[in-house]
Amino acid sequence: MIIEVQVPQLSESVAEGTLASWKKKIGDAVARDEILIDIETDKVVLELPAPADGVLVEVLKADGATVTSNDLIAVIDTEAKG
Repeated sequence: MIIEVQVPQLSESVAEGTLASWKKKIGDAVARDEILIDIETDKVVLELPAPADGVLVEVLKADGATVTSNDLIAVIDTEAKG
């Protein structure tokens, strides 16, 4: 199954954030709740966990990219093996 990784809902006072640095690269196995990336806003740094076990098969936004709530940033394949 393909799972889309999206930026969580940012608070209404925060319009956008910046992807700090990916902790995993394409082809890496990830575990549910393992931190994939930090998203920095002008107020906080959010840790974005993996929504499921699987393999990171696609990264759609690179380090330093500006993102907003619900942006699709990566894809995990739950059936693949890392």
